[in-house]
Amino acid sequence: MSLVLTIAWTHVRHRARQTLVAIAGVMTGVAFSVMMAAMMEGSQDDFIRTLVDALPHISITDELREPSRQPADQIYAAAEFHGLKPNVRRPGIKNPMATIASLQGWVPGALTASVQSKAVLRFAGRNITVAIIGIDPRTESEVSTLASHMRQGSLNSLYRSSHAILLGDRLTAKLGARVNSNITLASAQGISMNATVVGTFHSGFRATDETTGYVLLRTAQILERQTGIINEIRIRTNDPMQARLISERIGEQTGYKAISWQEAQEDLLSAITLRNVLMYTIVGAILLVASFGTYNIISTITHEKTRDIAILKSLGFRDRTIRSIFIIEALFIGLTGAAFGWVLGYLLTRGLASLEFKTPFSDYNHLPVLYSLKHYLLATAVALLSSVVAGYFPAGAAARLHPVDIIRGAT
Repeated sequence: MSLVLTIAWTHVRHRARQTLVAIAGVMTGVAFSVMMAAMMEGSQDDFIRTLVDALPHISITDELREPSRQPADQIYAAAEFHGLKPNVRRPGIKNPMATIASLQGWVPGALTASVQSKAVLRFAGRNITVAIIGIDPRTESEVSTLASHMRQGSLNSLYRSSHAILLGDRLTAKLGARVNSNITLASAQGISMNATVVGTFHSGFRATDETTGYVLLRTAQILERQTGIINEIRIRTNDPMQARLISERIGEQTGYKAISWQEAQEDLLSAITLRNVLMYTIVGAILLVASFGTYNIISTITHEKTRDIAILKSLGFRDRTIRSIFIIEALFIGLTGAAFGWVLGYLLTRGLASLEFKTPFSDYNHLPVLYSLKHYLLATAVALLSSVVAGYFPAGAAARLHPVDIIRGAT
């Protein structure tokens, strides 16, 4: 084996210029693959983190998991009826405090009750339909990042007046309102009330910042004309990735529809999956191009060393030994290029992470990158595989050469 390694090392050492070019090709491919993977997965994780922080991990609504049956269907099992009106069901979750207490016994995370409502916001002659969310400021900070998104005021500002409201900063700008402005809320239930703006928030999601307001639970209950109503329970789990499994168990236990953040954002997560496929396709293409350099150097060595191959085979070297010499040369190029690619890839990733940029929607930020050993190992595995494949075909051609034909045709 030492003799095989010595021959392989002699071949690549005497073709130093071409060997260095092939190593540089593998190094560049591995480095840019690591950099791209770190950048794309970093931005993906940052987006998912922002998405997860902006939404509750699980939302339990007062919608039944299974649709209500027709009254006649409940009485007559042998008959099927159509077009009958279902029983009128009182909105809201039944016994919400008991349900929350039961879930707190096993759900790993924090829970809070809320009231979802719709209202028309009137101010300075403008009418805008907004989503009104009734919250408990004492527990809201445990399930959402609303407290950290406050631009003016705080969650406790809702206690300043009898009907206080927090509005998105884009909504206040659209209305021309400000803190301490008096606005009018009119609900679909025919309730109209005056409310005072006590703070503004900026979540980073345009739809939320333009169409959402937060009030106390009792204020939202008055708008819904239902004292004590709770039509949503929001949950923040310790592990966001377990939200789907937990929501299924909650639905089975309570009978209400529980929606995890993965289900609520299926379209975005599908787009991220397609984005990952595109990323790994590009990374594979980069490494495939780099493998052509390895193929070129091994093919050239094979062509130039035909007489040496004839001598080796005449001395008793078998075909697989000849083949292994050139495959080892390809592996040497791949391993050396990958080792230097790790260093260059890390430096490029650090360089990207140090860049600062500013958009019209945010202050100076650093480009999010993800440092992961998986990126380096994956790039190295693909680089070695492509190098072995690139060296296999010239090695196979070298092993098939017949020494008699080579020596007879020598000049």
